[in-house]
Amino acid sequence: MKLTFTTFLAGLLFGSLFLLPANEAQAQDPHYSQFYAAPLQVNPAMTGVFTGRFRLVANYREQWGSVIDNPFRSAAASFDMRHNVGRSGDFIAYGVNVSRDEAGLSKYVRTNGALDLSFMKQLNGSRYRTNDQYLVGGFQLGLGQHQLDFTNLWFSSQFDLGIEDVNYALDDNEVFNATTSAYVDMSAGLLWYALFAENASFYLGGALHHLNSPKVSFLENSPQELYTRWLGQVGGELPFNDNLSLLPAVIVMGQGPSLTSIFGANFRYTNRDWREVAIRAGIWGQGSNQNNGFNFPSVIFTAILEMNRVNIGISYDVNAGQLAEPTNSRGAFELSLIYVHPASRRERVACPKF
Repeated sequence: MKLTFTTFLAGLLFGSLFLLPANEAQAQDPHYSQFYAAPLQVNPAMTGVFTGRFRLVANYREQWGSVIDNPFRSAAASFDMRHNVGRSGDFIAYGVNVSRDEAGLSKYVRTNGALDLSFMKQLNGSRYRTNDQYLVGGFQLGLGQHQLDFTNLWFSSQFDLGIEDVNYALDDNEVFNATTSAYVDMSAGLLWYALFAENASFYLGGALHHLNSPKVSFLENSPQELYTRWLGQVGGELPFNDNLSLLPAVIVMGQGPSLTSIFGANFRYTNRDWREVAIRAGIWGQGSNQNNGFNFPSVIFTAILEMNRVNIGISYDVNAGQLAEPTNSRGAFELSLIYVHPASRRERVACPKF
């Protein structure tokens, strides 16, 4: 099957039709602007989808540091590897991932650890690793914990009109049964991808997070649950010549009444004389539903250095729209690091670039 510019764009646009926003939104799980560099955080079906023997990933994000003393911080790390299933061209993969998010003066902390398992079924392929197609199903089982430091919070009953200030000696009249909340968390996903040439690919996937809608309230007998979060993704790689290609992608996430999307592309340039070194640079947009409808609160600039085994990415979210003036357009800073250990020829599998 030969990939043409028209075929690629048609596939990308067709996939994007299923990812367009449809509902009002207010809040979501934390997410990374470099979502393509946080595979196990995005979709359990991306476990094992890389060309090497095993993979190590680390991510860090800091948001609102320019406008508040206690910025929102997110960090994540993952490890995954893959094994052959007989001589069929199928693979089984497994991994582990951990994440930690911290926000605000109250130091609200969310910590997660999970095990990931996926099965990669080869739908099409050849001994020369051309025209490969895979369907991947993944499952994630984890433990999560929410924690809140109430000592740094004050309530309306503690505002002293006599001194016109907060008086922490006054009773807050609040009853909290715990400062931590632990829960079991389950997620599942699917990913299909096709490779048409060395630098030409297309992929389409989706995932459901918090399948069991775990309870996360600090209050006893509270019905507060984590909404199931659905996610859709589509993207690929479009080559212009042997050295230059474009990697467009769209991701959309919905959770309860909230919805957000990130869309854009990275240009990738490599010179064969550089010995497996490549550079990427791109621009992305973020869209989300707010009180006055669907808006575009940030523009994301990215740069990535690819080396033989390591990818290092950096990005910056520039606030736009209603957020631009109060924050002086300063948003979030993000770093990513991916290490892929080489695999033997028998263990190698053709995968798209994300």
